[in-house]
Amino acid sequence: MIWIGWIVAVLLFGIAFAGLVYPIIPSVIFILAGFLAYGFIVSFEELTWMFWVIEVLFVVLLFGADTVANLVGVKRFGGSKAGMWGSTFGLLVGPFVIPVAGILAGPFIGAIIAELVITRSGIKQAFKTGIGSVVGFLTSVAVKGVIMVIMIAIFLFFLG
Repeated sequence: MIWIGWIVAVLLFGIAFAGLVYPIIPSVIFILAGFLAYGFIVSFEELTWMFWVIEVLFVVLLFGADTVANLVGVKRFGGSKAGMWGSTFGLLVGPFVIPVAGILAGPFIGAIIAELVITRSGIKQAFKTGIGSVVGFLTSVAVKGVIMVIMIAIFLFFLG
């Protein structure tokens, strides 16, 4: 049963990491599902209350990192709230409209369109906001990836 527990957990962790580049996949849910699957299949004995408290704090950190990275990326490049929403919409739609390249083109185009149409910014500012959205997305991916690796390392530590 231990092997099955590890295989299921690792598969769920893999899906979570795929969620870094496909934001439609809720990474944090798959990380937690990996912990729970291991516990149900093998045992919850090593996963103490301290483990769960630490992991829940990292979950909160993951959500915060995602929001802050996008906000800082767009704002640092002079974008508005409309640019942020356009970037988020583009991030969700882009990969489906333009497979592979849409993950970067979506937020970029979404931010530019939102800045041009809603806030009526000039093309130069809209372009800067688009770049900021891509920088924010890439920063978010890097930070979330590091946090997820730390969460899995803590899981491994508690399993001893």
